[in-house]
Amino acid sequence: MQHNQPEFGKGKEISNTSLVPPVLSDYMSYREYLADFYQYKRKASKGSLRQYNYAVFSAAANIKSPNYLKMIIEGKRNLSEDMIGKFGKALGFNKEQTEEFRLLVNFTQATDPADRNIFLKKMSEHRVGVKLKTGEIDRKSFEKVPNWVAWIVYAMVDQEGVSFDTASLKALLRGKASEDEIENSLQALIASGELRKDEKTGEIKKARSLTESPEDIPVALVRKLQSQLMYLGLESIYQDQPTDREFGTLTMSLTKAEFEEIKFKLRQMRKGLHKDNSIARMKSKGERVYQLNIQLFPVTNAVNGVGAQPVINSALDVKDVITEASQPSAEAVARAEAVLANAVSADVPQAPVAATEQAAAPTAPTAPNAQKERSNVSSLAASAAAAADLFR
Repeated sequence: MQHNQPEFGKGKEISNTSLVPPVLSDYMSYREYLADFYQYKRKASKGSLRQYNYAVFSAAANIKSPNYLKMIIEGKRNLSEDMIGKFGKALGFNKEQTEEFRLLVNFTQATDPADRNIFLKKMSEHRVGVKLKTGEIDRKSFEKVPNWVAWIVYAMVDQEGVSFDTASLKALLRGKASEDEIENSLQALIASGELRKDEKTGEIKKARSLTESPEDIPVALVRKLQSQLMYLGLESIYQDQPTDREFGTLTMSLTKAEFEEIKFKLRQMRKGLHKDNSIARMKSKGERVYQLNIQLFPVTNAVNGVGAQPVINSALDVKDVITEASQPSAEAVARAEAVLANAVSADVPQAPVAATEQAAAPTAPTAPNAQKERSNVSSLAASAAAAADLFR
């Protein structure tokens, strides 16, 4: 089985000429790792007196069933806590690798998205810790990257009435961080020059932007930070009233071109919000610190053999639809329908595309087709608003 995770999947298809053992930290499914491990051992033992098989693995794990590994790989069985230790032994893992394997098993087998998020966060932190120990991630680079506490403390400089003693900051942070974490983050920001303390007044002020060279940040640390901030969003669903937050979801089928268009619009929106907020904070302080997470990610794979379609001017002004859908009132639905209906015959700004793709774009639909699309668009707007209401 070839590992095909686009982000984490560095597992390589094993050949007779190049035997590379699979690396556990490259996988997001322990079943896929086990499948690749088994294929690696089979090829590595080819030509020996006794070729590696499921029975050999079971013997190494001290398991009576000779086909137990096969059933695990195929998803017919789940691993228990006791079996995780036995598998770790058969896989030749040390203590840290066995712990990572345990987290990966729990993540893979969890069915509740909230539980999966918890295990993903723990696994990400564990993997970063191991890479720091082995030197795969340079500790100096790691120390330059602010953690989630530092990001929030940095933003609190623009919040009205904040006293930068650790006890006050801990209360404002709802107890989500310890006093040591807060104090270390604050001192690190001052030492690195992001914040400065006025010698006369003692006031904490911003000196420069965080991570002025984001391209130098290791990918593992970016993932760790983003998962921590997203986990705060998960907690907010249960801790904050709907009037104090704005959560909306939209599940839709897209072409590659439409995906790139939405991604372009979201980036522009994020940049615009950041610019407006920066200008506003130059004039006055804010009241609270908010976290905005923008997520657009695949939840299915493409069907084999289905290629990219020619770029078509989208009938959806996605930014307006998402904005209105997150306010599921009758007025919002009506406004969204109007935006969508007008967009059917209008050109929608798109991300840059190849000249050949632009030439292939069809003309605006004829009147009967436009009427049909308006009907579909109205239905989509209403569905999107209702769906957003379910997740408030």
